[in-house]
Amino acid sequence: MPKAILEYDLEEAADRDAHIRAVKSLDMAIALWEMDQYLRAECKYGELSDDAYTATEKAREKLREILNENNLSFDELIH
Repeated sequence: MPKAILEYDLEEAADRDAHIRAVKSLDMAIALWEMDQYLRAECKYGELSDDAYTATEKAREKLREILNENNLSFDELIH
């Protein structure tokens, strides 16, 4: 079975930062997914003006565009 082991020297500032990023990456992915779902719900169920709807939809599209540009996918990160 393939394995991957990440090792950090927690006495080194750069390694401590990298360790925190690795440990918190799922939390960040979940936060981004929750924001995406919030924007989706606002578009689908919110009582938005036409301008607010357009802005909310545009924000959700931009979030997904940024994720895509960085080769990130909610399916890959969260599920």
